[in-house]
Amino acid sequence: MTALLDSSWFYWAIGVAVGLPVGLILLTEWQHVLVRRQSILARPVSLLRNYLLPLAALLLLLVKATEVSAEATSVRVVATVFGFVVLVMLLSGLNATVFQGAPEGSWRRRLPTIFIDVARFVLIALGLAMIFSYIWGANVGGLFTALGISTVVLGLALQNSVGQIISGLLLLFEQPFQIGDWLDTPTARGRVVEVNWRATHIDTGSGMQVMPNSVLAGASFTNLSQPAGAHKILITTTFSLVDPPDVVCAMLNRLANMLPYRKSDVAPVSVAVGGSEYRTTVALQSPADDAAARSMFLRWTWYAARREALHLDGAVDEFSTRDRVEKALRAVAPKLRLVHTDLQELAAYATVARFGADEILQHSGEVPTAMAFLVAGRVRITATVDDGSLISVGTLEEGAFLGQTALTRQPVLAGAYALDEVTVLQIDRAHMEELVLRKPVLLQEIGRAIEDRRANVLRVLAMAGD
Repeated sequence: MTALLDSSWFYWAIGVAVGLPVGLILLTEWQHVLVRRQSILARPVSLLRNYLLPLAALLLLLVKATEVSAEATSVRVVATVFGFVVLVMLLSGLNATVFQGAPEGSWRRRLPTIFIDVARFVLIALGLAMIFSYIWGANVGGLFTALGISTVVLGLALQNSVGQIISGLLLLFEQPFQIGDWLDTPTARGRVVEVNWRATHIDTGSGMQVMPNSVLAGASFTNLSQPAGAHKILITTTFSLVDPPDVVCAMLNRLANMLPYRKSDVAPVSVAVGGSEYRTTVALQSPADDAAARSMFLRWTWYAARREALHLDGAVDEFSTRDRVEKALRAVAPKLRLVHTDLQELAAYATVARFGADEILQHSGEVPTAMAFLVAGRVRITATVDDGSLISVGTLEEGAFLGQTALTRQPVLAGAYALDEVTVLQIDRAHMEELVLRKPVLLQEIGRAIEDRRANVLRVLAMAGD
């Protein structure tokens, strides 16, 4: 018994037998805590628990407990595996603490993955060289010399390709743009869909522009997506010299305000720039909306200019003629219970107007000044929920009417926009009041319509709230 206690291997064996289970228990609990917290250190601790601690115990048993020579092949193999796992764990911990835990916007977060991969490869190579040199006694100096010479020769032979790769890596490190940003370069304008070591891929809408990073790094370009929300478009329109500038600018601002692509917290601005030209500045949510916003604005301007008797591009186009008004009155006569004398009287005051697709005919919360009767086209009725989004209430077809609360001077609960080109007959409030005073039945029908439409809007809003 005394000889056993005097043996050094006995204490090493007892230490491994007790220390290994205790260490595994402690590391297991620590790992579970890190996993529950979704910590980035969970993986390094897992390597420590599953591989490094058992290998360290095995190495101690071989060298200290069983007193196997350190020069033995079995010890060298275990020591090699142990050293490699230590290297992997250190790299994993370094990556987790330095790069994965880096704050947003820091240089550590912006560092391209390829730089981290190359550095990891170099550190692994150096670590393996030290392991083989220390454990196996290998001479690695000659190997590094040969690799250095080969690298120099290969770099000289591929200097153009390597230059593009270096330019790409520097571009990735600086990160003047990200995937999804819109760029305006000397040769292309579009959205960035891919960035690799050699080139940047830009979707121009009509094809894929592949631009070498060396060219992009040496040129001046504009990132239309940065800063976020700052992108604007300029739309130029031309009116006649006889059109009042203030009236034209007010109409253009009103149309720009209705664009669904507009940035809601930046008001559009329209100014006269001289001669007969006007320039409208509209802030957009994204450069991707440029073409759609410009097209919709110009299309709406065509309709609005004719409704307000303005001369877009100097054109004279009177749509609300006497013949069209009389034809529209005959179409809605049954709805309004009109007789021949009513048709003759209203023909002098009613107007016919057209609206383009997606154009707003009625805003929620406004008090209408006239009633509008659909002669052609379809109109979508919408309601605004608490979060500001729109939900559909219904669709109006030919013969239906809008602005019924013009008679009661109450705000409307629902908005309305055209689903396609819409033609309406408009009768102002004063003449509608004269008409319904002569026709009590019509007044009752309009009153019921007001209540029914209000109840329908409230029902849809209640369902959306649930």
